[in-house]
Amino acid sequence: MNRVYVTAAAALSGLGPDLETLWQRLLAGESAVRPIERFATDRYITNNASWIAGLEPESGRSRIYPLLELLLDGFPPVPAGTVLITATTKGCIDSMEQLQKGLAGDPHDLQVEHLLQWLGRKYPVSSAININAACASSTIAVARAAALIANGRCESVLVLCMDLLSEFVFSGFSALQGLAINTCRPFDLNRNGLSLGEGGGALLMMSGALARREKRPLLGVIAGWGAANDATHITAPARDGCGLVQAVTQALKKAGIGPDDIGAVSAHGTGTVYNDQMELTAFKALFGDRQLPMHSVKGAIGHTLGAAGGIEVAVGLRSLQSGVLPPTVGLTDPAPGAEGLFSNREQQLTGDCLLTTNSGFGGVNAALILQRGEL
Repeated sequence: MNRVYVTAAAALSGLGPDLETLWQRLLAGESAVRPIERFATDRYITNNASWIAGLEPESGRSRIYPLLELLLDGFPPVPAGTVLITATTKGCIDSMEQLQKGLAGDPHDLQVEHLLQWLGRKYPVSSAININAACASSTIAVARAAALIANGRCESVLVLCMDLLSEFVFSGFSALQGLAINTCRPFDLNRNGLSLGEGGGALLMMSGALARREKRPLLGVIAGWGAANDATHITAPARDGCGLVQAVTQALKKAGIGPDDIGAVSAHGTGTVYNDQMELTAFKALFGDRQLPMHSVKGAIGHTLGAAGGIEVAVGLRSLQSGVLPPTVGLTDPAPGAEGLFSNREQQLTGDCLLTTNSGFGGVNAALILQRGEL
């Protein structure tokens, strides 16, 4: 099978318009979770989220378009014939909200196909699909892209992931009592919910042959991937972490490595009681009592839903390059089982492999193994 290289990465979040800004502010322990100005929140259990200022669209246009334009500003050229894989859970959800209120909005935006067509006009792609697998959407999109390249079905894939902060989603999580009152505190003893966020990530993935021909920079390798469903509950994870353990085990096997080869973990880490405990249980089953550095970015940029995995891959690649794992923002008192693993200070990352995981509603779990590598 072909090795799968990441040759370009971009990220957009409430902490800033690019990956470098996100990285520096993560290292500084900053958070973009703050009072929402986009819609009224008096009916909900909190008024906080991580959101991107300046995404004010033209009349009738979804905020997803300026988000993508900002994300892709300065992104390297994409080779002709590239496959496009997008990942989003709600796409142009703000257009639906506008139409429901009797305001200007494009009904075509309600179909993801319309967004794919817009992207297809901007990039020389051969085909395009969207992955919607709840909060593991972009993790599975990266896995799908890696499988296409590894099996020789294409040489280049552009993965674009994005989701907006919308009142529709915010009200749903509020009704579920799933939102933190102030800010989320991943893996903290006193965690009480997640903070929603919005953002996007872009990853250009290539075969080694194409990367060499085009003299592309090498950011890292997608060495392994896996996905599984615990088939337990529509919103709650399996308490024993069986689905996550299975996904990680698949990824390790695909990469041809064992648990001891993992140098750090980028966890899903939403800050909800049950998700974080499920992850701690799964990591205990996978790594035993090993004091492996782990972190979550969601205390800093919120839970960006379908964009989460892509943004976390971009951050994970920076971690491998720099040998540093950013702090877990919001963590003050580690929960039982999180001591010695998660920290509110940066941690040193040794070794060549980083595991990044995401889980979502419907029991979906996905895992990727990122690796340093040379062409």
